[in-house]
Amino acid sequence: MALVDLCKRAAEAKYEVQNLSTETKNKALLKVAEELVSKSADIIKANAVDYKTGEDNGMHPGLLDRLLLNEKRIEAMAEGLRQVAELSDPIGEEIEEFDRPNGLKVKKVRVPMGVIGIIYESRPNVTADAFALTFKSGNAVILKGGSDAINSNIAITNVIRKALEESGVIPDAVQLIEDTDRAVTKEFMTMKQYVDVLIPRGSAGLIRAVTENSNIPVIETGTGNCHIYVDKEADLTKAIPIIINAKTQRIGVCNAAESLVVHEDIKEEFLPLFAKAMNEHKVEVRADKASKDLIEGALDATEEDFGKEYLDYIISVKTVKDVDEAIAHINKYNTGHSEAIITENKETAQRFLDRVDAACVYVNASTRFTDGFEFGLGAEIGISTQKLHARGPMGLKELTSYKYEIIGEGQIRG
Repeated sequence: MALVDLCKRAAEAKYEVQNLSTETKNKALLKVAEELVSKSADIIKANAVDYKTGEDNGMHPGLLDRLLLNEKRIEAMAEGLRQVAELSDPIGEEIEEFDRPNGLKVKKVRVPMGVIGIIYESRPNVTADAFALTFKSGNAVILKGGSDAINSNIAITNVIRKALEESGVIPDAVQLIEDTDRAVTKEFMTMKQYVDVLIPRGSAGLIRAVTENSNIPVIETGTGNCHIYVDKEADLTKAIPIIINAKTQRIGVCNAAESLVVHEDIKEEFLPLFAKAMNEHKVEVRADKASKDLIEGALDATEEDFGKEYLDYIISVKTVKDVDEAIAHINKYNTGHSEAIITENKETAQRFLDRVDAACVYVNASTRFTDGFEFGLGAEIGISTQKLHARGPMGLKELTSYKYEIIGEGQIRG
């Protein structure tokens, strides 16, 4: 199907989707969840083709991890759909109501955005997550996944569309652009007549390409150069497990920790413990001069290391004299995603919370919790690192706009 025709069909479908009842949407979501699990063998078979191609092409292990689907991950996708079905429907929510002196009654009401375009890379779970959230929030969605996961995305989308049809819902509520030509992606970014908002999910290069080339409004989801600062009053028995989790649980995700910042007063006690933990998990450490001698096997950190999202078993280390230097370092090099402090001092923790410029700021917890599922949003469309409209994990409300409804009794303006 020609791209323009696909976009036209989405633009037509949005008027049906926005008028679906909450009950109809929830039943359809549960049906899709059921069918994803039921058809998991077919999805895994399609995913195996993508995974083998990725291996043959030398895809980075972190990206291969993002690409992989198995029964557990498909069940997690289905659970995300079930959770979205249980969430309150934001459509029609009354945000504000007031009366004007002339007798006009004004309501501010939450409404769908319309047609949402999602451009993403080698994470096929995004296909189901994006559908769930856009559908529950009353939108039609056009998906443009990467060529690395094309077979997986086709299989998942086919299951979704069939389940929608069996639920009495227009299948064009979700559409996948199957053409993997980059020229088609660029053309998609020009479809402002049909697409109301575009959301990129993926590498810094992808996000930059979309923000620079799209004439459709873009909600920017960012890369994650996430830091953990270990303060002089940190409980080190908390610090090590948090760092291990944030760095090594999944290396190929945007909320993984990429940099450690350490207060100089505790470096001699803490850094050998940190080095031992990183060595056990085969994590390469790149440290500044003040830290390197205390970390066995550490390499010299460069300026580039402090600003890099590795998506790999690598972490940078910076020693600072106090929390203010830690905050300054983090604000200089971070990507506005997720930052954490380990401390038992409440005043220091609050200073960090107040002054670090990021979508999510943690005290004594892993950055890995920056996730729509973990925040109780059911799933997420992405982690917004910008400040207009939405910030952090984007759930249902972040995929809506609003309109004013004004009721009068014949008023005219003088």
